[in-house]
Amino acid sequence: MSTNIFTRIMDNISADLHHLMDKKEEKNPVAALNQYLRQSELEKEKVRKMIERQYKLKDEFSREYLKAQDLADKRKRQADIAEQAGETDLYEFAVKEYEEYEKRAARLKQSREETIEQLVSLENKYEEMKHRLKDMHMRRMELMGRENIARANQQMNQVIDDVSDKPFAKFAELEQYIENLEYKVNSSYYKSTFDSKIAKLEKELQDKENVE
Repeated sequence: MSTNIFTRIMDNISADLHHLMDKKEEKNPVAALNQYLRQSELEKEKVRKMIERQYKLKDEFSREYLKAQDLADKRKRQADIAEQAGETDLYEFAVKEYEEYEKRAARLKQSREETIEQLVSLENKYEEMKHRLKDMHMRRMELMGRENIARANQQMNQVIDDVSDKPFAKFAELEQYIENLEYKVNSSYYKSTFDSKIAKLEKELQDKENVE
């Protein structure tokens, strides 16, 4: 029963993973995979607890088997003593008890052996499950690496495309602005010094006329 439940969990994990990877329209498959892995880890924890319960069940079967076998051996010895003493009633009671305990011990022994077999199967499948989940984690890291590279290339391509034309147009605008500014400065300086230069020339001419 436990093995069947475990098998269904394993099959569901594999089927869901393939379904997830096949969803081409998923906007962010890495995020979806992360969420799925978290859910799978929860399922793995459930299975681990199932195995723990199976161990406890095996131990309980072992204790009950040993107890029943001890009582069967005890009743057998008591039956031998009663038979030797000629106590028919005690002998018959002891034999009946022995047979009941012997049947119980045999049944418990069989249940214990079946539980051990199921436990071995569960542990093997649990190890397989852990390996699959580990592979999924590795697959996630690979996808995350590919996603990082793809996003980095996308951003770099966008930057390259942007700097191909726009910045140079901006530089041209800036260069024109600076040239206009330089022209205005030079023009303003020329105008501001024009009057003084003319006045200086006029004074030099007057001085020259006075000397003559």
